[in-house]
Amino acid sequence: MSSSPSATSDSGASARVPLSGLLLAVGGAIGFSGKAIIVKLAYRHGVDAITLLMLRMLLALPLFLALAWWAGRGKPSLTPRERLAVLGLGFSGYYLASFLDFAGLAYVTASFERLILYLNPTIVLLLSWALYGRRVTARQAGALAVSYAGVLLVFGHELQVAGANVWLGGALVFGSAVSYALYLVYSGEWVKRLGAMRLTGLATSVACGFCIAQFLLTRPLSGLAELAPAVWWLSVLNAIACTFAPVLMVMMAIERMGAGVAAQTGMIGPMSTILMGVLILDEPLTGWVVAGTVLVLGGVWLLARQRR
Repeated sequence: MSSSPSATSDSGASARVPLSGLLLAVGGAIGFSGKAIIVKLAYRHGVDAITLLMLRMLLALPLFLALAWWAGRGKPSLTPRERLAVLGLGFSGYYLASFLDFAGLAYVTASFERLILYLNPTIVLLLSWALYGRRVTARQAGALAVSYAGVLLVFGHELQVAGANVWLGGALVFGSAVSYALYLVYSGEWVKRLGAMRLTGLATSVACGFCIAQFLLTRPLSGLAELAPAVWWLSVLNAIACTFAPVLMVMMAIERMGAGVAAQTGMIGPMSTILMGVLILDEPLTGWVVAGTVLVLGGVWLLARQRR
């Protein structure tokens, strides 16, 4: 998508960022960050990750199918190569990343999960170096070190509070971040060919199919009748407010003010997760968490500046 002039101008760009784009980006970041809160609340009712993920994707599926149809109007059908690409991107970017994230949230706090996921730009940089040989500058390496120092700081604190399961939870969430980073690295060509909205609608629909199939293969359907009503309502909220709506809002924000400004606005995500974790989940807000958050956000901000 092309950036608006107000988002790309060198002088006074920040003053001309459209308010509608800024509000959409902020709303999308908060929506995405609320997913961890909803998952943690649902876990209190005894539901497992596979069932909870299936409910989220089942309820979101009609919305993403509608998005794929709307974005694909008047465009040619997918070629076999494009179908294979959508299948792979949907598996990595939305199914596997979501499953590992949901599984990891059973062992770590929502705040720590969001900090790990926010390492995504650093993982993309490392994958670009490993897969394509793109050079990592000394300043970029410094930004990486700052971000990972923040995560390690919070990890050490969580390890003291929550015990050895933090290793498993942290590894699962980091695996989720790597899986989504792979999606970002490989999706560039297909975004240009299919368009961001069409690719997102198709890839997420594929992921919904994977999640539903996983549930049908591993869980009895009768178990759905035993779920607490709160799990259903939380899943509806997760599917709409924390899945479909943020995807649409972020894409609309990028259209209005460019990917760079939208990405910087997304830095509100970790902070909103921490705030909601404290207010809704009674998670502790310690100096370690604050210091780690500052380091992670600072490192990602430095990395973003290096990419200009």
